[in-house]
This record gives sequence, structure tokens and C-alpha cells, in this order.
Amino acid sequence: MSEFTVFGVPQSTYVWTTRMALDEKGVPYELKPMAPGAGGASVSHPFGKIPIVRHGDFTLYETVAITRYIDRTFVGPRLQPADTRALAIMDQWISAISDYAYQPMIRELVFPRLVYPAMGRPTDEGVIAAALPKIRTQLSLFEAALKPGPYLAGDAVTLADLFLAPILYWVEMTPEGRLLLAEFPAVGRWRTAMGKRASYAKNVPPMPQKAA
Repeated sequence: MSEFTVFGVPQSTYVWTTRMALDEKGVPYELKPMAPGAGGASVSHPFGKIPIVRHGDFTLYETVAITRYIDRTFVGPRLQPADTRALAIMDQWISAISDYAYQPMIRELVFPRLVYPAMGRPTDEGVIAAALPKIRTQLSLFEAALKPGPYLAGDAVTLADLFLAPILYWVEMTPEGRLLLAEFPAVGRWRTAMGKRASYAKNVPPMPQKAA
């Protein structure tokens, strides 16, 4: 049994980010299925989110804290730059991705287009239509950052890249997202490079399935 356990579902972008960080560092772990809002007395998130991780007798939630803990605790390639300015850029992108990109890309596009139909809920086309200009603006910012290349915070993969890659995977799974992503070649180059990483490829999740 692995000493490190991740609680969550593989479709969650934040669970995927956590698993990528562990795989980048070569840390064995066990994924235990747990839906948002679930959990018991021993493992729970006070705000009902996922993932939660347990490392031995230590339990931690919030993906930024989790991934920084993984990078600081285990040997392997650094996922946070040593240079303070590059580190600040990484932190800037993690914050921007979580605070500004996740909502329109996942909550306002991916959920109504892919998740809600699988749950038998109606799709609000107005929500999707309103999200698309915001997503285009955000992709233009990523495009500008990635043109010098190759990654968001410099010459090596950092946690910022691990936060963005799962989100853009799900965006591409929507017809609207595919059209938008085609407008941004630097983002496309970066996505190709990320897709070739073992930590990404091995954790590609199944599509949402309709309940029986």
C-alpha cells in the first residue's frame, strides 16, 4: 500500500494536477475515489472540495498547498523555480488560472456542455455564449506568455503548467473550445509538449458518463 493517497475523482482538473505533480516527482500513490462534498470523519474538506491528500499521518487539502508540499517533500525534478522572479511568475499564473480561467473555462463551458448533460441537466446555451469571449481573452494572455516559450514560467515545466494543462484538455473536448484553441498556435505548441509528458498522458480521465 502506498504511503501517499489522493482522494478525489480523475475528471477533476485539480486532482489531475495533483497526480501530475506526484508523477513528475516519481512518487507512488493511491487514488481513492471521492466525490466533491463527500468524505468522512477521517478525511474531509471543510468547503467540500477535492482533492484531499494523505501522506502517512498528515492530511492536506487545497491543490496549491498540496502541490507545493509534494515538490518540497520529495526528490526529483524541481517543479518550482529557484530564481525568485521566475517563482513569482509561476505563482502569478497559478493564481490567474485558478481565479480567472477556471470559472469560464470549466464552470461556464465544460460543465454545461459535457457534465450537465451526463447528469440529465439542461444546458444553458446563454451561459456558454457569455463565457466564450472571456475564454478567448484568457487564451490570448496565455498565447503572449508562451510565445517566447517553452513554458509559462521559463524553460522548465513548473506547477503553473500542471494547473493549466488539465483545464485546456477539457476545453478542447467541447466544440466551442476546439475552435477557440485553434486560434492560438503558441498555446497549441505548449499543449503538444505537455501532452507528451508521461505525467499528463497516464492521467487523462474518462469522459463524463450518463448515469444508468
